[in-house]
Amino acid sequence: MSSSPTSSSSTDATATYAGMLDVMCRVEVIVGTGSITVRDCLKLQRDSIVKLTQPAGSDLQVTVQGVPTATGEIVIDDDTTSVRISSVLPPPGAEAQR
Repeated sequence: MSSSPTSSSSTDATATYAGMLDVMCRVEVIVGTGSITVRDCLKLQRDSIVKLTQPAGSDLQVTVQGVPTATGEIVIDDDTTSVRISSVLPPPGAEAQR
């Protein structure tokens, strides 16, 4: 049986996190952000439009347990709305460790 570096590191990671592999994590996909005045907030009703700062067509932010983890795009998979991951972000603090 031969072992490649990828399968070995994958096996090591699985062994390291063995007790946590089935823990559920909250995933959020953030379409965009914006801000409005309290006056405008009180006027919100059906069909109101709130402008977002992100340009149309830009990647969406994916967070896991509130931590930005990836970016992606909306896809429709059968009758379900899903996210296709475009890029995985480095772990928080990874830049500071360099």
